[in-house]
Amino acid sequence: MNRTQWLEDFQKNLSDLIARSPAADLERNVKAMMGQAFTRMDLITREEFDVQTELLARARERVDQLDAQVRQLEARVAALEGGPSSQADA
Repeated sequence: MNRTQWLEDFQKNLSDLIARSPAADLERNVKAMMGQAFTRMDLITREEFDVQTELLARARERVDQLDAQVRQLEARVAALEGGPSSQADA
């Protein structure tokens, strides 16, 4: 048996041993428990978070645009109310 074959066999045997060890069972059990806990916590994925962040940014941009339009309209109304006809009513 050459050195390379011996190393490959050793690595395979070590991997098999680790796979059958209590540590592997413990790791699987912890992963399962964490998965269940995360499911109960109603968490979202990073992709879903990024989509919502983008939607929120677009909504904020639109709100800012509408706010600017309202301010312009208010200024126009104020200018019309402050015109000569409104002074005659006063």
